[in-house]
Amino acid sequence: MTTLETTTAAATTVAAAPSVHRRALLTWVAVYPTITAAFLLLGPYLGHLPVAVRTLVMTGLVVPVVVYGLMPALLRVEKRLARRR
Repeated sequence: MTTLETTTAAATTVAAAPSVHRRALLTWVAVYPTITAAFLLLGPYLGHLPVAVRTLVMTGLVVPVVVYGLMPALLRVEKRLARRR
Protein backbone atom coordinates (compact mmCIF):
# COMPACT_ATOMS: atom_id res chain seq x y z
CA MET A 1 0.00 0.00 0.00
CA THR A 2 1.45 3.38 -0.97
CA THR A 3 1.64 6.35 1.35
CA LEU A 4 -1.19 8.05 -0.53
CA GLU A 5 -3.40 4.97 -0.15
CA THR A 6 -2.58 4.75 3.55
CA THR A 7 -3.35 8.45 4.06
CA THR A 8 -6.61 8.14 2.11
CA ALA A 9 -7.63 5.05 4.07
CA ALA A 10 -6.84 6.80 7.36
CA ALA A 11 -8.82 9.86 6.32
CA THR A 12 -11.77 7.69 5.35
CA THR A 13 -11.63 5.92 8.72
CA VAL A 14 -11.49 9.21 10.61
CA ALA A 15 -14.35 10.66 8.57
CA ALA A 16 -16.47 7.59 9.32
CA ALA A 17 -15.92 7.83 13.08
CA PRO A 18 -18.94 8.97 15.10
CA SER A 19 -18.99 12.48 16.53
CA VAL A 20 -17.60 13.13 19.97
CA HIS A 21 -21.15 13.53 21.29
CA ARG A 22 -22.26 10.19 19.87
CA ARG A 23 -19.14 8.48 21.26
CA ALA A 24 -19.86 10.00 24.69
CA LEU A 25 -23.41 8.64 24.53
CA LEU A 26 -22.19 5.20 23.42
CA THR A 27 -19.62 5.19 26.23
CA TRP A 28 -22.32 6.04 28.77
CA VAL A 29 -24.57 3.30 27.34
CA ALA A 30 -21.73 0.82 27.87
CA VAL A 31 -20.45 2.05 31.23
CA TYR A 32 -23.64 2.68 33.20
CA PRO A 33 -25.18 -0.82 32.98
CA THR A 34 -21.78 -2.47 33.41
CA ILE A 35 -21.06 -0.56 36.62
CA THR A 36 -24.58 -1.21 37.87
CA ALA A 37 -24.24 -4.95 37.23
CA ALA A 38 -20.80 -5.02 38.85
CA PHE A 39 -22.12 -3.30 41.97
CA LEU A 40 -25.10 -5.64 42.16
CA LEU A 41 -22.92 -8.73 41.75
CA LEU A 42 -19.87 -7.71 43.76
CA GLY A 43 -21.23 -5.12 46.18
CA PRO A 44 -21.95 -7.59 48.97
CA TYR A 45 -18.42 -9.00 48.72
CA LEU A 46 -16.65 -5.66 48.51
CA GLY A 47 -18.77 -3.67 50.99
CA HIS A 48 -16.31 -4.10 53.84
CA LEU A 49 -13.40 -2.64 51.86
CA PRO A 50 -12.42 1.03 51.85
CA VAL A 51 -13.95 3.12 49.04
CA ALA A 52 -10.62 3.51 47.23
CA VAL A 53 -10.08 -0.26 47.13
CA ARG A 54 -13.69 -0.92 46.01
CA THR A 55 -13.26 1.64 43.25
CA LEU A 56 -9.96 0.08 42.20
CA VAL A 57 -11.51 -3.39 41.98
CA MET A 58 -14.61 -2.16 40.15
CA THR A 59 -12.69 -0.10 37.61
CA GLY A 60 -10.21 -2.94 37.15
CA LEU A 61 -13.10 -5.15 36.07
CA VAL A 62 -15.40 -2.68 34.33
CA VAL A 63 -12.88 -0.84 32.15
CA PRO A 64 -11.60 -3.91 30.26
CA VAL A 65 -15.15 -5.21 29.77
CA VAL A 66 -16.25 -1.87 28.32
CA VAL A 67 -13.11 -1.15 26.26
CA TYR A 68 -12.54 -4.61 24.78
CA GLY A 69 -16.07 -5.98 24.74
CA LEU A 70 -18.89 -3.49 24.75
CA MET A 71 -17.46 -0.47 22.92
CA PRO A 72 -16.35 -2.37 19.81
CA ALA A 73 -19.79 -3.99 19.62
CA LEU A 74 -21.59 -0.68 20.12
CA LEU A 75 -19.40 1.02 17.51
CA ARG A 76 -20.21 -1.75 15.00
CA VAL A 77 -23.93 -1.27 15.65
CA GLU A 78 -23.56 2.49 15.35
CA LYS A 79 -21.70 2.06 12.06
CA ARG A 80 -24.48 -0.14 10.66
CA LEU A 81 -27.10 2.39 11.73
CA ALA A 82 -25.10 5.23 10.19
CA ARG A 83 -25.01 3.39 6.85
CA ARG A 84 -28.80 3.18 6.85
CA ARG A 85 -29.11 6.97 7.25
